[in-house]
Amino acid sequence: MSSLDKALNRFTQSSWDISFLRWGMVVIFFFFGYTKWFAYEAEGLFPLLARSPVLGWMLDAFGKQGASYALGVAEWGIGALIVLGAWFARVGIIGALGSVVTFATTLTLIASTPGAWKAEAGGFPAMGGATSFLIKDLILLGASIVLLKVALKQTHKIA
Repeated sequence: MSSLDKALNRFTQSSWDISFLRWGMVVIFFFFGYTKWFAYEAEGLFPLLARSPVLGWMLDAFGKQGASYALGVAEWGIGALIVLGAWFARVGIIGALGSVVTFATTLTLIASTPGAWKAEAGGFPAMGGATSFLIKDLILLGASIVLLKVALKQTHKIA
């Protein structure tokens, strides 16, 4: 086996990519949760939450800043579960499921936010408003699914 083959084998058999995904998600949940404690973030969230059929109830239940706090606590909680999932796969399942729900939910905001798509791109819809910020949640949803898959494999000893 050549040196290149050995290096490729080590690379493809390693799990550093899963660790990178895990800790990247933790950083994202930490910093996005952190911003929820500030008035500017609550103000930015308000128009998204106000029109959301999935999250709109939070404004009635908690008010503008309270809804932002609740989302921050949820994000920190999910991030903590993802951290613990590095050692406890069953906890990792819960964290990954929370992450899947988080990003699937935020993607619904694209559909419920007026002006999410503009027709100025030669007839092809162009991103408008918060869409360019929210669209990244597609890849974060994919990362969440990968973490869920890994945790399920660990707990069920699936090859």
